[in-house]
Amino acid sequence: MDRRKGNEPGFVVCIDNHDYAASLELRKIYRVLPDPAAELHQQIRIVDESGEDYLYPRFCFVPIELPEAVEEAILRAS
Repeated sequence: MDRRKGNEPGFVVCIDNHDYAASLELRKIYRVLPDPAAELHQQIRIVDESGEDYLYPRFCFVPIELPEAVEEAILRAS
């Protein structure tokens, strides 16, 4: 069951960084920021290697569900 509510961040893992090797690491977990407008264009807003949030094609990622303790640890570290 998804614990996320409304605009809480989610997480994805990168599976394709072909055009974004400087910005995305394969198999790395990234935090997702809600962006309904981006979703309409098959894009996803994530916090990348620069520490800033940018839009990337959704096909580069697979959504994942993490244990709550892991999510909290990731959010504290960012």
